[in-house]
Amino acid sequence: MSVPVRFVLCETSHPGNIGAAARAIKTMGFSELVLVDPQDFPSSEADARASGAVDLLANARVVDTLAEAVADCRIVFGSSARRRKLRWPELNPRECAQQALDVAQTGPVSIVFGTERSGLSNEQMDLCNALVYIPANPDYSSLNLASAVQLIAYELHFALGDFQPPQEPEFPAASGEDMELFYAHLKDVMVGTGFMDPDNPRQLERKLRRLFNRAHVDVNELGILRGILAAMDKQLDAKSTGTGHG
Repeated sequence: MSVPVRFVLCETSHPGNIGAAARAIKTMGFSELVLVDPQDFPSSEADARASGAVDLLANARVVDTLAEAVADCRIVFGSSARRRKLRWPELNPRECAQQALDVAQTGPVSIVFGTERSGLSNEQMDLCNALVYIPANPDYSSLNLASAVQLIAYELHFALGDFQPPQEPEFPAASGEDMELFYAHLKDVMVGTGFMDPDNPRQLERKLRRLFNRAHVDVNELGILRGILAAMDKQLDAKSTGTGHG
């Protein structure tokens, strides 16, 4: 992927989180990882957690300060699970992804993540253009570092449109005309069985229409439904002519 989006991890204390973050980035098609003053790197634990993404670790750039990591960037987003007292431009991950990709057309963009224990410091946020706030359970909003990286990487991946399109349905949707024939048939059966009083239908027909409209019935499913109604028609006809089995 040629989009110049880099993931910057600041002062990471657990090497396993670096490996897991590398794996998260690679699964979404990104490759640029920058580490700011990591406590333990390179590390066999990072390699193990990276699984098939050890190439990202091998190519990761290690710098001393966040300022060095983002010096050439057009825009920098600081990821945080907590809001700040000082008013700050704030985006959710989806908004961040769209804005990051817009700016990435003109130059590098960074998504910055703080330490596992305390996140980004106010001084590090001073180097960011906006805060990316990840909504979570207010009673337990602490996200694992790699999980936060995965979430934002996914939103970037999705915003790029770089995902598998939905599979073609096995059967086409039933046409409006066919559904109207079904509704007429259904009404006849409901009246014939005594399930619905034609003189006092209330809202039954409308409610059933809403039910089947929500279901987006396909032609195969409609065939099954019409088959059930046809079988009930035969039972009604048999009873009306006295040939049914009692």
